[in-house]
Amino acid sequence: MKRFKKLSFCAVLLTSLAFAGCGTPQAGTNEGGSTAEQKQAASSPQTMQVNLNTGEPNTIDPGLAEDIPSMSVARAAFDGLLRLNEKGELKEAVAEKYEVSEDGLTYTFHLRDSKWSNGDAVTAHDFEYAWKRVLDPVTASGYAYQLYYLKNGEAFNSKKAKAEDVGVKATDDKTLVVTLENPAPFFPELVASVTYFPVNQKVVEAGKEWASKPETYIGNGPFVLKKWEHKSVIEFEKNDSYWDKAKVKLSKLTVNMIEDANTELSMFEKGDLDWAGSPLGDLPLDALDALKDSGKMQSQATAGTYWYIFNTTKKPFDNKKIRQAFATAVNRKEISDNVVPFKSTPATGILPPTMALTPDGYIKDGDVETAKKLLAEGMKEAGLTELPELTIAYNTTEVNQRIATVIQDQWRKAFGIEVKLVNKENKVHREQMKEGNFTIGRASWIGDFNDPINFLEVFKGGLNTSKWENKEFLDLLAQSAKEGDVVKRKEILKKADAIVMDEMPAMPIYYFTYAWVKQDSVKDVVVDALGFIDFKYASNEKK
Repeated sequence: MKRFKKLSFCAVLLTSLAFAGCGTPQAGTNEGGSTAEQKQAASSPQTMQVNLNTGEPNTIDPGLAEDIPSMSVARAAFDGLLRLNEKGELKEAVAEKYEVSEDGLTYTFHLRDSKWSNGDAVTAHDFEYAWKRVLDPVTASGYAYQLYYLKNGEAFNSKKAKAEDVGVKATDDKTLVVTLENPAPFFPELVASVTYFPVNQKVVEAGKEWASKPETYIGNGPFVLKKWEHKSVIEFEKNDSYWDKAKVKLSKLTVNMIEDANTELSMFEKGDLDWAGSPLGDLPLDALDALKDSGKMQSQATAGTYWYIFNTTKKPFDNKKIRQAFATAVNRKEISDNVVPFKSTPATGILPPTMALTPDGYIKDGDVETAKKLLAEGMKEAGLTELPELTIAYNTTEVNQRIATVIQDQWRKAFGIEVKLVNKENKVHREQMKEGNFTIGRASWIGDFNDPINFLEVFKGGLNTSKWENKEFLDLLAQSAKEGDVVKRKEILKKADAIVMDEMPAMPIYYFTYAWVKQDSVKDVVVDALGFIDFKYASNEKK
């Protein structure tokens, strides 16, 4: 809608989307094909095999999904009010049209006729139920804060308001009226995110395990879950009940769960996978140079930061200067050049380049002398004569293991200490991070929408595994939500960003660049600038 284009200041995101077509940059579009060719493609069954190298998804419940693997699976099975089309443009999906009030506080969505995969009609009530379910403290959704933009959303999540006070109301089956706490120009992007997807109330309330079995995983998206062999494979088939099924070319989408990058690449080379590498899988680090030289590898910078989280509730990282010392001693260029070439650029701040408020960053890379001085000052402040046992916890991948080993060596050389490495299966690692069972933990963040607030809010609420708290920082975030002037809002967020980087609850290491290979027959897989992948428009017409 034109109204959305005027409101959004995320033009950089929408104009920088990349698509995984072959040949020219336009290869991912549907332009130029004859009607006969399109009909032939539509009539020929097309399948696609991809890989999820993190193993079992943490969840495929859209209201609970917090990471790219979980969200990607949910995106295949569900559809929101809005969705990116094959050209990367934000368009109406389940919503046929919508209006925005002049003050930017009220959105009215008008739904088209669409169905759940079990034949039920999708209604505005499904969206109201789903959004309030995410906010309900009983649900314990880590992404509940993404709906704090709704009027009384945070108050309901904090048990200070009732569900009926939340600013989302189905006035009838086809009309959803949304009221915001404050104008949020990026709200349409949020509406297209997985957390804002609807769920079928009848199905959800029939059993807590509804999202763990194909027979009860009822969606409204391009594909239907048909098979789930846990820790092995997930299979989707085209959803013939989907309102936009004419755009869905794949008859079957198979998601394998191979955690070894070498095996993933080998399967690709044998033709057993149609796509290997980012954003769901991984490529062996030792193969990157050869793949790059061969011209087979494609890459794309994305709005994401790889970092280590400090547990600020445990010694010695309850001291700011000690956190600063460990962050300052890391040589990020060495990691980017030698450990993850073609997949990273050194990070000197929390915010990725597309959102950076201080482009030159905050950290002087590998400044060992300054790091030693900060450590000595911090230990004196903390009353420590020696450091306690330290561990780097990370989920098992080749990249994570190599980075941890390099940083372990850098800290050994800088401080003369020995840091232990502890690797866990992805789901266990995430749970232990949430429980605070770590001292230094590997994590990352990839934007849900292209605005600094999305990264800064990681350090408040349920996703703040560092447990760091700063009243001035929280006050600045609250002020930014109420500030309608774009320039003034930017200055407020810049101050908040500076506080995070001074306090250092997380140590940025590098900004993500995705790298992947695909079979020549694969076209129209959308990989957006935020790192999400969508197979709705994908085709794989093998000769």
